[in-house]
Amino acid sequence: MRIMSKKVFGNVFSYAILIIIGVIMCYPLIWMFFASFKTNSEIFAGVRLLPQSFSFEAFRYGWRGVGGNTYSKFFTNSFLLVAPTTILTVITSALVAYGFARFEFRGKKILFTILLGTLMLPNAILIIPRYTIFRDLNVIDSYYPFYLMAAFACYPFFTYMLVQFIRGLPRDLDEAAYIDGCGSFGILVRILLPLLKPALFSAGLFQFLWTYNDYFNSLIYISSIKKYTVSLALRMTMDSEATTAWNSIMAMSCLVVLPVVILFFFCQKYFVEGIATTGLKG
Repeated sequence: MRIMSKKVFGNVFSYAILIIIGVIMCYPLIWMFFASFKTNSEIFAGVRLLPQSFSFEAFRYGWRGVGGNTYSKFFTNSFLLVAPTTILTVITSALVAYGFARFEFRGKKILFTILLGTLMLPNAILIIPRYTIFRDLNVIDSYYPFYLMAAFACYPFFTYMLVQFIRGLPRDLDEAAYIDGCGSFGILVRILLPLLKPALFSAGLFQFLWTYNDYFNSLIYISSIKKYTVSLALRMTMDSEATTAWNSIMAMSCLVVLPVVILFFFCQKYFVEGIATTGLKG
């Protein structure tokens, strides 16, 4: 009985600590949500969390956007950028990872070393040669730089993650499929991809979050306001007038964060499973 009571107390204590830490971590988001219902003067008046009165005026005013473009346009631009980039990244990373994990060819170790080397390079070093290439291809001020990088598997982190996952799958599955007359591509599509779902979901979720939240690369490659994503639109809102409507910025920030939060909670199971199993060998 005493052992059970200690166990119950330990569980309650652990959950209490986790709840406290969770509230502390989520407090900035909670404050941002309630700040969107306040006035500018009320936001800077004190540390009170709840507004004096709830008003959706900040949402209505903020949705107008800037430069004659509403946030409907900015959200559409974001998903036109993020969705193809994420899909192409998952497809090409899986193909390249399959080649490294299952095939033997000349220069394989050297190429894989180069892949790991590019993984360690900071973005500041890569941005200039990439910009030069895309400028020569005449695709600046469009979403094609992001599409092309995804189509040619220029995100080595996801390739490396999937390589480690595929290496953990037994080769007996491939050999059994070969005996049944299945080719290399058929093995990838019919045998490995169903087993790769957790890792593919993790890669897709990571890429969606990184591209959706990306400010620097979007600012480098996109110059037209009508093609701006939500991250650029939020920053431009702060510079659009002398007096910044912080309640409108908070309101739009809540709407910008909402798709990411919803996606994470719906895909949390696959995300955790993919991270937990990546790199484990069977």
